[in-house]
Amino acid sequence: MARKPYEHELLRLQHELVELQEWVRAEGARLVVVFEGRDAAGKGGAIKRVTEFLNPRIARVVALPKPTERQRTQWYFQRYVEQLPAAGEIVLFDRSWYNRAGVEMVMGFCTGEEHRQFLEQCPTFERMLIESGILLRKYWFSVSDTEQQRRFRDRLEDPMRRWKLSPMDLESITRWEDYSRAKDEMFARTDTPESPWYVVESDDKRRARINMIAHLLSGLPYREVAPPRIELPDRPPSRGYRRPPREEQTYVPDHAARLG
Repeated sequence: MARKPYEHELLRLQHELVELQEWVRAEGARLVVVFEGRDAAGKGGAIKRVTEFLNPRIARVVALPKPTERQRTQWYFQRYVEQLPAAGEIVLFDRSWYNRAGVEMVMGFCTGEEHRQFLEQCPTFERMLIESGILLRKYWFSVSDTEQQRRFRDRLEDPMRRWKLSPMDLESITRWEDYSRAKDEMFARTDTPESPWYVVESDDKRRARINMIAHLLSGLPYREVAPPRIELPDRPPSRGYRRPPREEQTYVPDHAARLG
């Protein structure tokens, strides 16, 4: 997708996302958006564009680290339940409880019984969220093996992004078919009428972001909320305050002045 139409439409959609945010706040709605997909599929970039102009006190990104030893002994969904939104909040999961159906299962971080139990419980868990009033949307970012390989290579050669290439990413290259089978089984068990999966073709990152955001907005019953009337007060006259001398404080050096 060409840059100019992409940036124009993205800005329009981001304006709509702000409208959505204000509706969520005013109505006390609770919105959960799940972002899943292979490594380098474009989930992080899409999340950044969604949240760019949103209030971080309302729209929160959750990217949980690996569970602690204590969390390993809890009900699997428990640490995700703790992150669910209260009234007037949006939570974006950068990977979610579906870790168990993907990386944990493929890499042997869970047992076969734990994987089977997850697939049985997950539709019920999500049905409970929806019945409690949570608006749940699930997006799978689909990237081809050749495009994923190209993005990994770009990360390897870019010192600013090399940190994004983890040992787990490298392992995923040799386990492409294992991840494919795991994803197919996950879809077969968790793509339900109440909580469907929406697949985002993401070889073209710009197109993927536009399509995902437009779809999210089209499926939510938000409306424009009139902003409160705000008037800036007049600044009162001075009552004798004097700023301390500059030499009494430590200022950051003017590095920018050396750039010309």
